[in-house]
Amino acid sequence: MLKVIFTWNIKPGHEQDYFAYVLREYLPGINKLGMEITDAWATVFGDQPQVLLGAVVPSRKIARKILLSEKWDELTNVLLDYVDDFEVKITSHKGGFQF
Repeated sequence: MLKVIFTWNIKPGHEQDYFAYVLREYLPGINKLGMEITDAWATVFGDQPQVLLGAVVPSRKIARKILLSEKWDELTNVLLDYVDDFEVKITSHKGGFQF
């Protein structure tokens, strides 16, 4: 099992559209692609990304297939209209909070 960790900052002035897109399209979309969302965190103090989203996938092969898919590109390209500093990290799944 692998953990996929997403981080980003919401662009100022885009909060309402961002939340509408993430809740209605992005999260259900990546879930349908095969990522099981495990956690979501918001930074309220400090110099870290504003949002951290965690998901798990069964294998590196599946993660690669998802991240190279056309649907992934579609979902992420729309997200990039609302966020800056988007990053994806894949690591072994240790359970609990991971950064």
